[in-house]
Amino acid sequence: AAGRTFQELRQALSDLGLDDDALHRFGIRLLRIGMVWPLEPEIVRRFAGGLNEILVLDEKRAFIELFVRDILYGRTGVPRVVGKTDELGRRLVPADGELSADRIAAVVADRLRSGVLGGEVGALPVAVEARLALIEAASKAGAAEVARAPYWCSGCPHNRSTAVPEGSFAAAGVGCHAMALWIDERAQVVHQMGGEGATWIGRAPFTDRPHMFQNVGDGTFFHSASLAVRAAVAAGVDITYKILYNGAVAMTGGQDVAGVIGVPELTQSMAAEGVSRTIVCSDDPDRHAGGGPLAPGAEIWGRDRLDEAQLLLRDTSGVTVLIYDQQCAAEKRRERKRGLRPTPTKRIFINEAVCEGCGDCGAKSHCLSVQPVDTELGTKTRIHQSSCNFDYTCIEGDCPSFIRVKTRAAKTRAATAAGSGAGAVRAARAQPPADIAEPDRPVPGPDGYGVFMAGVGGTGVVTVSQVLATAALLDGLDILGLDQTGLSQKGGPVVSHLRFFAGEASGANLIGAGDADCYLGLDLLVAADPKNLAKADPERTLAVTSTSKLPTGDMVAHVEQTYPDIDGMLAAIDDSTRASASIRLDADRMADALLGTAMPANVLALGAAYQAGGIPVSAASIEEAIKLNGVAVAANIAAFRWGRVYVREGADGLVSLAGVAPAATSPEAPAAVPGLGLDSVPAKAKATARALLQESGLAPVPGEGAAALTEMVERRAADLADYQSAALASEYVDFVDAASAREREVMGERTELAEAVARYLHKLTAYKDEYEVARLHLRPGLHEALRDAVGDYAGYRILLHPPALRALGLKRKISLGPLQRPALAVLKAMRRLRGTPLDLFGYAKVRRVERQLVADYRALMEAELNALTPGTCERAVRLAQLPDVIRGYEDVKLAGVERFHEQVRAIRSPDTRPVALTSKPAG
Repeated sequence: AAGRTFQELRQALSDLGLDDDALHRFGIRLLRIGMVWPLEPEIVRRFAGGLNEILVLDEKRAFIELFVRDILYGRTGVPRVVGKTDELGRRLVPADGELSADRIAAVVADRLRSGVLGGEVGALPVAVEARLALIEAASKAGAAEVARAPYWCSGCPHNRSTAVPEGSFAAAGVGCHAMALWIDERAQVVHQMGGEGATWIGRAPFTDRPHMFQNVGDGTFFHSASLAVRAAVAAGVDITYKILYNGAVAMTGGQDVAGVIGVPELTQSMAAEGVSRTIVCSDDPDRHAGGGPLAPGAEIWGRDRLDEAQLLLRDTSGVTVLIYDQQCAAEKRRERKRGLRPTPTKRIFINEAVCEGCGDCGAKSHCLSVQPVDTELGTKTRIHQSSCNFDYTCIEGDCPSFIRVKTRAAKTRAATAAGSGAGAVRAARAQPPADIAEPDRPVPGPDGYGVFMAGVGGTGVVTVSQVLATAALLDGLDILGLDQTGLSQKGGPVVSHLRFFAGEASGANLIGAGDADCYLGLDLLVAADPKNLAKADPERTLAVTSTSKLPTGDMVAHVEQTYPDIDGMLAAIDDSTRASASIRLDADRMADALLGTAMPANVLALGAAYQAGGIPVSAASIEEAIKLNGVAVAANIAAFRWGRVYVREGADGLVSLAGVAPAATSPEAPAAVPGLGLDSVPAKAKATARALLQESGLAPVPGEGAAALTEMVERRAADLADYQSAALASEYVDFVDAASAREREVMGERTELAEAVARYLHKLTAYKDEYEVARLHLRPGLHEALRDAVGDYAGYRILLHPPALRALGLKRKISLGPLQRPALAVLKAMRRLRGTPLDLFGYAKVRRVERQLVADYRALMEAELNALTPGTCERAVRLAQLPDVIRGYEDVKLAGVERFHEQVRAIRSPDTRPVALTSKPAG
């Protein structure tokens, strides 16, 4: 074998128990080839002398194998040569995927069954068979329940630049923008580098489609795709090239674009090539004001006119060009982290009390910082401030929950580089102690010590790997490492392998089946993937797992995609590792609470792994490596120490030392935002609800489930009393009381149905009209919530798109500052008019539908409760929970109402007594 494959071979032989002495004893020779072509004949002939068989290990297709055969051909007494196939023509050495030590071990073992190792033909030593069984089990590991796929970075220009108008289709090429192929299927075809749009030249005469869009990155364009534009012009086809001018080759590390020219010069170049028209859409149209002249007819528009530009170019004959000008978001973040770019003082906050969790903001922005979060009132949406890249596309979601916050001035360059860097939205609460008791560190054995890390691309997995590798060198250890990234660095699954050696490193840099000594799960989805868990061993591996719920891109853009069961994933990790020694922590939430930013979460988890005795290098060297990395040094060292403190002192230690109590094990509990939940309801409304509950049949019911139901109903009744009136709260309590009584009558102490009715009747009753949006935005806890999310701030403005103004033609949201907030107070005071003839807003279609929904739901539940039996209870619960699909505002909500009625009809069987459900507005 040659190169890395030879190292994998040595690792495979070692795993099979074949060291140099054993190889010599059994007559097995190894030849490491340094230069594969031309292959030195004499070396091969000398190696072959006296052998019965030569096994050639080639990556991919046969190469060295062919040369070996040619060199030995026609000579007498030469050995049999096998490689890609055996002597009978059967497949032997895999030609697909990675030729790892585990795959090589299986191949070598197959050839050793001839009796080379002694014993009967076909038999192998017990230890070898055990290793093969482990490798076989690992190769059959199933797929993850939810796979984390690569996705655009937060604030990535491609989030919006790759979208095309309704009825159009686009093609992708080489670059990050190619993810449009699986993100909402924005692109249907992919081309090789330099061939973008070439297939359209041959396809256009034979299709009814008159036009296509072709996405091309700036790196590809200046490399070779400009030739494709020239070919399309020569062919006279109708095509629009969207040149995604981002200023970096982001997919391969952010290198500068070779041969790049400025945007004005690019328009001139396109005009010279003969394109019909060029439009530039920019996030900052003024950026090119001082540049060179544009080509005749070329224009620069704001990016908000992208759809208009695409429609115009689509209807223009010939080749047209749209230059989408916005810097790569990943490069912006890197510059901010290094103090080379100021951090914007404008941040976006979502008032979770107003938010419906419809996901429209995620669908519009495709931004991974727009994250679903579980609350007492269901799934809502929250801006992950630490990873936000200040693109602001999310505010285009059809929702009145967005608040634009002006923070205090950004840090100086020196402070940013030395401190927490980009994403630090609040000051750290306290500094961790420096004198933390040292753990018993592991010592690498003869076969090394393996650390396997699994996390999300773009969160610093590779950085942690490099910090550990540097620390190992500082401690005098040898190190082998491998980072498996590729496109996965863009929000996809990333794994890093590190093998530490006290002496000279040997073998493969890839950790094989069951060979991980420490399993560092920096993301639960990736860590619970069966293919990654195959690296662990139940008797050997220490697992340190972050339980933070980091959503996938699909979860952000499609709210129906939910996070899988955390307990099930943790159980899978426990089954594959030493469960009694495992460490779990919500690293994301903990880092955010302690340091004011979640960005050092992976380093915090590293600190926990170190203190748990899973890392074979010193803390001093790790901290020195962090300093050498030179990015957010203070924050990362503090995160590393806080992770150590957590393992040493537990959650109680964090409370006493830092004054916080971050979730330490599971984030399953709703993450309430202070001041915005049901706790903020006025005391008078709470007293009203308490009195209503005491008069109902809910209060005296015994049992833990009944107590939880009573509390749920009381909190929601208080909200309804403040929402409208005590009478409305009374109607709500009476209905839930009747549902609970009927459920107890049929099902005993079960409360699932009554809880579902309590939760979703409240949801439908407290629909968010203009009065309610005003009430929720005026909750007194909003100031505390803003400060907790973004730190000290100078002011805020509420972004609204009122239906009345929308009907008059207003297409953008308006912002309400301090001077306009009295108007919200007036609206809040007018909420008593809701549903009366004086309710001017109540005549809108969506408001009439909302009122009808409450009546429909009550009728549906009354029918189910009257016919309730043990056999129909599960169906009744499903129906009671169906309003969860009704989310959002205006058209988004009306679409949810249609889904609700469709699903009701699908669930109810034909022989069930029909219930009148209407999607028509109430009068």
